[in-house]
Amino acid sequence: MNYEEDKPVSYCGIFGIYGSETASQQAYYGLHALQHRGQEASGIVTRSFNGDCKAHFNIVKGEGLVSEVFEDTTLLNEILAGNSAIGHNRYSTTGSAKSRKNIQPFMVNYRLGNLAIAHNGNLTNAKALREELVNEGAIFQTTSDTEVILHLIARSKLENQIDQILEAMRRVEGAYCVTILTDDKLIAARDPYGFRPLSIGKLDDAFIVASETCAFDIQAASFLREVEAGELIVIDDQSLQTGEIQSYKIAEQPEQQKHCVFEFIYFSRPDSFIFGHNVDKMRRKLGKVLARKHPVSDPDGERIYVISVPDSSNTTALGYARELEKEEIDARLEIGLIRSHYIGRTFIQPGQNKRETGVRIKFNIVKGVLEGRTIVVVDDSIVRGTTSKQLVKLLREGNPKSIHLRISSPPIMHPCFYGMDFPSRSELIAHSKNGNIEEIKNYLEVDSLEYLTIDEMLEAVSEAGEENFCTACFSGNYPTPVDINFKKEMYEI
Repeated sequence: MNYEEDKPVSYCGIFGIYGSETASQQAYYGLHALQHRGQEASGIVTRSFNGDCKAHFNIVKGEGLVSEVFEDTTLLNEILAGNSAIGHNRYSTTGSAKSRKNIQPFMVNYRLGNLAIAHNGNLTNAKALREELVNEGAIFQTTSDTEVILHLIARSKLENQIDQILEAMRRVEGAYCVTILTDDKLIAARDPYGFRPLSIGKLDDAFIVASETCAFDIQAASFLREVEAGELIVIDDQSLQTGEIQSYKIAEQPEQQKHCVFEFIYFSRPDSFIFGHNVDKMRRKLGKVLARKHPVSDPDGERIYVISVPDSSNTTALGYARELEKEEIDARLEIGLIRSHYIGRTFIQPGQNKRETGVRIKFNIVKGVLEGRTIVVVDDSIVRGTTSKQLVKLLREGNPKSIHLRISSPPIMHPCFYGMDFPSRSELIAHSKNGNIEEIKNYLEVDSLEYLTIDEMLEAVSEAGEENFCTACFSGNYPTPVDINFKKEMYEI
């Protein structure tokens, strides 16, 4: 188990572009910017036209990082020709992680033409829909819930393709953002609760859709707006001429949206704009509230040294240190952990405990920063706690005076059914310790441990509306019904 495997794992990253002669290259750069949202596999589908002017779909996908899957540039320049594309970075939440068949985008040809889809999220009624479709004669090629959407569209008796897609999206439940490429359209949709982010951008005359705005920045595209919760948008040739996007309502928005608060805490890149706000700003506020509510001071009046667990908690640690200074506590932000960014997907770990080796491969300490000092380690979350324990052990080798751990989220007590990948409930350290923070502290062997409470976390993100966030993994209050069979299939509960 490496460090990432003991963190919450993001859903997937999706990207779409319509109206660019270099669509595959833009998709490549967009997926590269979204690499943090999925590192198991990547794929791109493009639309081109044959000599008879009929639309033709081209696809390349495979296991690995974006740069590995598309290492051969001829894939982008020749095989993936066309002026429109969708792409996907995969981290498996449903479906076997090892099956190449589950790598997206998925592509079919049905009675109204070609159709390709990339999906980010979890459909909580996928199991029931799948059984219904199988009983009606559908044959599934994958174990992914995304394929359910394809079958619902293809088996629709409606004659208009937009109506077919709207009908399908109105039948699925849970969390989803999708991009769909057809013979003459790019379509994107977001679930009525708005669990995860999806934005619209523009590059010259072309339109772009992506999970995060950092996918626009890499190619100097402009941000237009976010796809609204419960909205389906359609981009076609008319959109290129008029600059206008067609918009349809999938369903009425609930009174309160339920954005995944972990997007602000951990998942999204700090340079992205999601849920109406900058991620960097929200992370700094999480750090500031954490400092106000859970400060650390040295008993001898000496300076406090605040360090982050790079890279996701860097800006949170900055907010924490600055707020301590405002509270007239002598504090300084320092770099106490160095992270290696040059680790491949596999790494030989002979003759040592793999978990301990995994942390040492990922991090090293700066002993001059740690020695003899009171250290506050700011991190975003604790899942199993196993690698956090190894990280504390590594820090102890620097001979600090004391180590205090501050977490910018509440204890994770429950599984997520909306696309965030956690281990089984019994493996969550906060659940196994019945939420007893003192017991978790003793297990991690730190001098003190404090988390944000749910109310404190919501206070930090209050600009985006405290009532508009899903807190199910902390509170167990799920905003939508979840089928019991789906629960059993996803997690041991």
